Amino acid sequence: MRVVVQKDKNRAHGRVLSRGVVAAVAAASVLAGCGQADPADGSEAHPAPGRQQRLEAPAARALDSYATELRAAHRARVAAARRWGLRRVPLTPPAPPAKKPRITTREGFEVDDHEELGLPPVFTTVPTGRRVVFLTIDDGAEKDPAFLRMMSELKVPYTAFLSDYLVRKDYGYFARMQARGVTLSNHTLHHPYLPGMSYARQKREICGMQDVIERHYGKRPALFRPPFGDYDQATLRAAKACGIKYAPLWDEEVFVDRWEYREWDRDLHPGDIVLSHFRGRRHWKGTMPDMIRRFLNKVTEKGYAVARLEDYL
Repeated sequence: MRVVVQKDKNRAHGRVLSRGVVAAVAAASVLAGCGQADPADGSEAHPAPGRQQRLEAPAARALDSYATELRAAHRARVAAARRWGLRRVPLTPPAPPAKKPRITTREGFEVDDHEELGLPPVFTTVPTGRRVVFLTIDDGAEKDPAFLRMMSELKVPYTAFLSDYLVRKDYGYFARMQARGVTLSNHTLHHPYLPGMSYARQKREICGMQDVIERHYGKRPALFRPPFGDYDQATLRAAKACGIKYAPLWDEEVFVDRWEYREWDRDLHPGDIVLSHFRGRRHWKGTMPDMIRRFLNKVTEKGYAVARLEDYL
């Protein structure tokens, strides 16, 4: 039985037009077309004096309103970046892709009969040419309200992979996180080393966490990350049986005081998944906002925006 083990030294735990604007522009265009020639009799019609100007006004007002909204949103991001001590304003990610990329298991991360059994793909990066990265945060040990405020004010998306033995101490904290648009995903009940367990025990760990998230947050996750990034075929078979579709790992890990890299070039790449953990001063030399500051300063300086992982799956 092949076991996939990560080299983890710590072993620790778009922008689119609003519908109202689009509707206004479309309506104005349709109405403006009322003065065109009638193909039935070949006559050429002309709008009454002043008619064209009146029809274009709603579209112009809608576009002016949209521009005002954009300027206000940018000013808010600039103010938030200053307030949280960032060197630059985080870049805005592009709109989600209309056609999702095909996700496959990274070479060398397969288990026996991975494709034949239709097991969830294990991947460290999403295939895209866009200069975006994805932030994922594991376990749930630290529950810092300042972190929630920071991410909301900066409008930075991320995905949380939760373990119940830590989350149960404050389910409400993660409910507030979910209300801000964060997807809550599966990181098992107790964060064990799964390949050392039987299929039945692994399934209890994964399906049990599915039940917890559904009971407290209303939806069974489609994403699962095995603790420590370690798994075997039984892990992925159990995950599939529990309704898991994807098993994302990571290409980089960010701490409060450093970055660690999987690749030899020690750099970011389009579509990379970045890992961090819910940690505070009890666990490392800083806070969650300190970690996010290090993360955002680097990705912004490298010309990357932070996108929502689920938008690409």
